[in-house]
Amino acid sequence: MKFKGLKKVALCLVGAGLVSSLQLEAAQAPKQEYKPDGYDIVTIETPKDERFHVTGIDSDSDGVIWVATRFGDVWYYKNDTWFKFAQGLHEPTGLLIDTDGSLLVSQKPELTRIVDSDKDGVADIYQPVANDWTFNDNYHEFVFGPVKDEQGNLYGTLNLSHNNPDAFTMGAMGSPGGYRGFAFQVDTKGVFTPYAWGLRSPAGLGTSPQGEIFFTDNQGDWVPTSKMHLLEQGKFYGHPVSLVDVEGYTRESIKEMSVDTFAQMSEKPVVWIPHVEVANSPGNPEWDTTEGKFGPFKGQIFIGDQTQSNLFRVLLEKVNGQYQGAVINFMNKFQSGNIRTEFDVNGQLWVGQTARGWGAQGGKPFGLQKVVWDGTMPFELHSITLTETGFRMSFTDTLSSETVVKESLKAQSWQYHYSSSYGSPKVDLSTLPITNVVLLDDGKTIDVTLPLTSGKVVQIDFTGLKDVNGRSVSVDKVYYTLNQLLASKQQ
Repeated sequence: MKFKGLKKVALCLVGAGLVSSLQLEAAQAPKQEYKPDGYDIVTIETPKDERFHVTGIDSDSDGVIWVATRFGDVWYYKNDTWFKFAQGLHEPTGLLIDTDGSLLVSQKPELTRIVDSDKDGVADIYQPVANDWTFNDNYHEFVFGPVKDEQGNLYGTLNLSHNNPDAFTMGAMGSPGGYRGFAFQVDTKGVFTPYAWGLRSPAGLGTSPQGEIFFTDNQGDWVPTSKMHLLEQGKFYGHPVSLVDVEGYTRESIKEMSVDTFAQMSEKPVVWIPHVEVANSPGNPEWDTTEGKFGPFKGQIFIGDQTQSNLFRVLLEKVNGQYQGAVINFMNKFQSGNIRTEFDVNGQLWVGQTARGWGAQGGKPFGLQKVVWDGTMPFELHSITLTETGFRMSFTDTLSSETVVKESLKAQSWQYHYSSSYGSPKVDLSTLPITNVVLLDDGKTIDVTLPLTSGKVVQIDFTGLKDVNGRSVSVDKVYYTLNQLLASKQQ
């Protein structure tokens, strides 16, 4: 199978289930402030009279912070002072410092390398790296990334159009062609390859410490709730309209395909991200590689959300060789919409912010903040892993054994309805009985026994648990995406 306009890459078909029997429940965002003990938000003063919507961010080995702003500028922050480095870009939404010190910036028409050749602190070379997609001057046709894998290949994602009269639509978003709704790769020789498709509004990419590429996608048509995927070549991620750029498909043939067929083709996310309760518009996944400088969450993933003005964690594991895991809120009450995250060499988590176009719980239209840790050990859920009889949940501090009882926890499960509708309510919502809770010898870990069914999201509330000092967690709900059971328990 070929791409229209290119010569290779086959379409891979992978099974996934389609659900029915809708049950409505109004999801609600947490109303209270939540943040772990020892963590604080620091607000960075941005340049005066600049609309400083931070839509791209990276840091270098000296701790200098580099940002791209939505209105086309690139700045760097050094010794508490801002310096403008580049300007005139078309709504950039991603920035990466390359190994040679140049910057790679994604803007709507192209991926651009920006260089300061005379070392005067101001860019003087703007070099196109890739522009093989079509930009139709549509407000929604953002380009996200780039990120880089261990071999030096670059990856980005291309948003679908919205309200484009020439676009092919099967819901709210559309594609007029030109690889809208695709992920792309640019190899070390500069060759552009359409890499995967079926994306909707994939607003964030990240590279894991193992060199794998992950991306988030925003809730909407054909995306029942926001999600995170492992990016793999030749895979289809659920939104049908991008198939117009895959050889063998036409607008007419795509419209004749059933929802069930699209569902069978679609890749499963590694996590579903419950709408409103955790996120509406998630940004890039950022791994904690600070080796403890940011506290006890080494190796975990942090993502910001533009609408909820919060941060949440993703806790991944491999089950039967495939990634799945959980999401849990981390901190809220940021000043604006959190769209970009970046750990610096000092273990601080920088958060780039914009509310333009969508709005955010935080009242400010733009900004830059960072999260710092003062060394205090918080009491929070650290990790959750699947067992044959339920879940093993580990905490950051020693639990009070008196609170480790069934009555301290409750659980429920549901799934989502895949369709052209804008999002999905919870489907087949059910309460799960917790039949046993056991405290393990380390004093920080419990085994929770409850019934398991693959294909569900499992929510566990652990409000009643306390640590030995009487502290309660700041976040008492975790959401596990149960794509698979352990091999010995598959149903």
